[in-house]
Amino acid sequence: MNFISMNLVTMLYLIASVCFIQALKGLSSPATARAGNAFGMTGMAIAFVTTIALILKLQAEAAARIGTGGGMGLGLVAMGVVVGGGIGAVLAKKVEMTKMPELVAAMHSLIGLAAVCIAVAAVSEPHAFGIAAVGEALPTGNRIELFIGTFVGAITFSGSVIAFGKLSGKYKFRLFQGAPVSFPGQHLLNLILAIVMVGLGLVFVAAGGTEPAWAPFLIMTAIAFVLGVLIIIPIGGADMPVVVSMLNSYSGWAAAGIGFSLNNSMLIIAGSLVGSSGAILSYIMCKAMNRSFFNVILGGFGGAPAEAGGGGAKEQRPVKSGSADDASFIMANAESVIIVPGYGLAVARAQHSLKELVEKLTHKGVTVKYAIHPVAGRMPGHMNVLLAEAEVPYDQVFEMEDINGEFGQTDVVLILGANDVVNPAAKDPKSPIAGMPILEAYKAKSIIVNKRSMASGYAGLDNELFYQANTMMVFGDAKKVIEDMVKAVE
Repeated sequence: MNFISMNLVTMLYLIASVCFIQALKGLSSPATARAGNAFGMTGMAIAFVTTIALILKLQAEAAARIGTGGGMGLGLVAMGVVVGGGIGAVLAKKVEMTKMPELVAAMHSLIGLAAVCIAVAAVSEPHAFGIAAVGEALPTGNRIELFIGTFVGAITFSGSVIAFGKLSGKYKFRLFQGAPVSFPGQHLLNLILAIVMVGLGLVFVAAGGTEPAWAPFLIMTAIAFVLGVLIIIPIGGADMPVVVSMLNSYSGWAAAGIGFSLNNSMLIIAGSLVGSSGAILSYIMCKAMNRSFFNVILGGFGGAPAEAGGGGAKEQRPVKSGSADDASFIMANAESVIIVPGYGLAVARAQHSLKELVEKLTHKGVTVKYAIHPVAGRMPGHMNVLLAEAEVPYDQVFEMEDINGEFGQTDVVLILGANDVVNPAAKDPKSPIAGMPILEAYKAKSIIVNKRSMASGYAGLDNELFYQANTMMVFGDAKKVIEDMVKAVE
């Protein structure tokens, strides 16, 4: 099995890395996302085939040295690929768009758990990974890498499990509820656990001898699992998009740390790309929500807005309501319409009906644009993906900073299932969401809001936009309402 040399392995891993970089570049825009996905799949295929060939080579060399067969290693790898790949294919095929954030959180948890399992195996039998010869102690550098990769992976796993539960909303266990879970001394406890975890990791690193220091290593790992839970539970539903992005970054750094331990350049590069891109995205989203990036990393945000809002509207106030026919008449007689999609649109699966409505309005000479807030929905880019699924032309979709200046000159704004991202309360210095950049829909000449009810958004705040004199509420399921609008426009 010497058909592949280490130089060829390095070159193929480099080609795969270039594909991953091109994938990230492509995924930065909906217009190039398909090409980005193609680059990513190509890079992963190259990396996978190269790794299998490398395993065969190393297995053959080991068999030649000790004069025995190759064992069950490759068979177990093949079994894992078939089982894991099959489960992934079925889930990806069946998952609904509204459930995509949960799937992403679940994937992050598996990456973190894989990092922990690999680290435990490497500590147990370093010779099997080529880290040290049989009977030799783990080198100090490898111990440091395994220590870092293990605790980051453990935090990623347990934190992602909590994020999955919060996003799902199907479980009654309190830790999985969308509302923040906090208690006195929470941050102090997190700090103490972090210090103890790092201290035990240093003990593991400093321990010499051929036998690894299992006690500090395992206790450190257990504390990391607990810390992952404690970091995520105080974060409320409104901040879940940032949490998903943050955990994505953590999973990348966990993979990179294990890559250093295994001397695998592919893991190092791919993990670093995921870790750095996830961190940058988290920073961008924090700016979009007026949050502190360091508070995100430490799990110290998310509770204030929800507590301040009390989980619902503060008082019952009269609003002006109308029908789908009324809304259609207003839009059909306008010159310009801006549509603001929100999570309610995703829940109703109404993006295809919305595209049909926009086509009818455009045919009547109405200029229609979509306005996307960076944190609308339940994960980064949720609304962009939703509209892309309905094949909405990319030149109709605009990000917040590109379209905010147009609301003042727009005849009608149609808001579909969005709440906090259009709440003018963000302009009030005393508001819990003060400073959060919003889509300035309140400046439009006429505003139409489709919601199921007057319930508050994730931040738990009343939305003054709903009570403006130029706002008309159209209550009902987004898909049914939009379908009625389409019929009325016709």
